[in-house]
Amino acid sequence: MDEHHAGTPAGPPGHDREREPGSRWRTTGEVALLFLKLGTIAFGGPAAHTAMMRDELVRRRGWVSDQRFVDLMGATNLIPGPNSTELAIHLGYDRARWRGLIAAGVCFILPAALIVTALAWAYVTYGSTPAAGGVLYGVVPVVIAIIAHALFGLLRTVIKNVWLGALAVAALAAYLLGVNELLVLAAGALLAVAARAVHRPDRLQGVLAAPWLTLGGSPLFPDPTGGQLAQLFGTMLKIGSVLYGSGYVLLAFLRGDFVDRLGWITNQQLIDAISIGQVTPGPVFTTATFLGYLIAGPIGAFLATVAIFLPSFVFVGLLTKLTDWLRSRAWTSALLDGVNGAALALMAGVSFQLGRTAIIDPLTAVIALATLGLLWKTRLNNAYLIAAGAAIGLAHTLLT
Repeated sequence: MDEHHAGTPAGPPGHDREREPGSRWRTTGEVALLFLKLGTIAFGGPAAHTAMMRDELVRRRGWVSDQRFVDLMGATNLIPGPNSTELAIHLGYDRARWRGLIAAGVCFILPAALIVTALAWAYVTYGSTPAAGGVLYGVVPVVIAIIAHALFGLLRTVIKNVWLGALAVAALAAYLLGVNELLVLAAGALLAVAARAVHRPDRLQGVLAAPWLTLGGSPLFPDPTGGQLAQLFGTMLKIGSVLYGSGYVLLAFLRGDFVDRLGWITNQQLIDAISIGQVTPGPVFTTATFLGYLIAGPIGAFLATVAIFLPSFVFVGLLTKLTDWLRSRAWTSALLDGVNGAALALMAGVSFQLGRTAIIDPLTAVIALATLGLLWKTRLNNAYLIAAGAAIGLAHTLLT
């Protein structure tokens, strides 16, 4: 099949193949099967997901050109949500229009959501056993190291100048002092756009409201006051609608809403959910699936998954006609600089807070440091590191 598609010419949405009678469903099926495969094997986080998509769609199948692929990558940075999932949705639309958009997104998410739901059931059923506790004892320090490594890797990209460094430090201080995560991100965006406007005053008019429209401040996305399921759905929908940055920034939002404000889960349960999200393929956002199960069982897992990913489908659908226009605007670039700086600060803040829970003795400290060293010096898949941490934790439990 790969050899057959390798010669398929890349083309924009709506190319001739899409106009052939009966071809649309066949093409949609190809999209569904490809992204189902990717969703099953895509370990390693957003960067790894992106590399796999390029290998399959550009190099092996020729469905899009490298230039188009890069354009779509850029577009995902302009909207909230999980970037690799949104890239999959964009690529599905490019290949098979609206059917492809839905098929690519659902099939990329589905394997991870099912695996995480099964693991959540096992966690609820067996999570208090010594063996399960031992596995998490070794896995959690590995996860903290993975987050820290991602944080260091983003520093050079995000902190482009002294001004953005100062903004990130201020955002970190605000988060540690208890300021709401949405306000931290919104303030970062507003300050960056205002700084841009100082140099380009003609751009200021009509721009200052944009971060609020893009981030969807609290008045637009209030938590429902109905039952627990409605509040779970509304809170996850809010997070999916406003979250910029990598999946690791999600941790700050989940901690703020579900640990601090609602009190539905503990800090340890959040760390365990993050660990499950790391050890499974597909989007890190399926951490929400795990938490939904802890809060309300299978229906909670389903509602949390739908809610946190639904905005991505909507945003990508809105952007399919506007990608080139958005990428060419200077103010969106300035806004993203500010949002990314604030998001990096949130990552640092939540890493610090979770690290205090995870690094509890010399062995967990050694596991975390060894993981950081391996991440720094090798290209080992995160899944192997997490498996090693699980083995060490299990052995520690059995021997003590």
